[in-house]
Amino acid sequence: MDEGSGIWTPPGGSADPRREQAQPAPEQPPHAPEDAEPTPEEILEQIRRLKVSDVLVSTVATVAQLGFAKLEPASRDLEQAKLAIESLRALVPLLEESLPAEASRELAQVVAQLQLAYVAAADAPAERAEATEPAAPADRV
Repeated sequence: MDEGSGIWTPPGGSADPRREQAQPAPEQPPHAPEDAEPTPEEILEQIRRLKVSDVLVSTVATVAQLGFAKLEPASRDLEQAKLAIESLRALVPLLEESLPAEASRELAQVVAQLQLAYVAAADAPAERAEATEPAAPADRV
């Protein structure tokens, strides 16, 4: 209930009927329940509204995540990580004009961090091998 007026007001609603009338009702699509499959026309309209830069930003984020995942010891695949790095190095500069300067810098930092992580992962097997090899016996004099 709305305090003082004695009228129950739904969350986000208004007790003032004039205010409710002044706001247009949101348009509802003319199709059935929410969980129904979108029509081909609806899909086409969604594609028309998409911006290539938005899809590329999403792709860059996904490739970066995959690149980092390929550097983890349990799933290490340096070839795939390198492919992720090279892909990002090609895509990120293309986005510079489409993104705010801060977002472009952040993407460049992600690429740099991935490159550093790659170097560390590439060196890691040699470090582990050195740590597990027994020390060579010293020459006896």
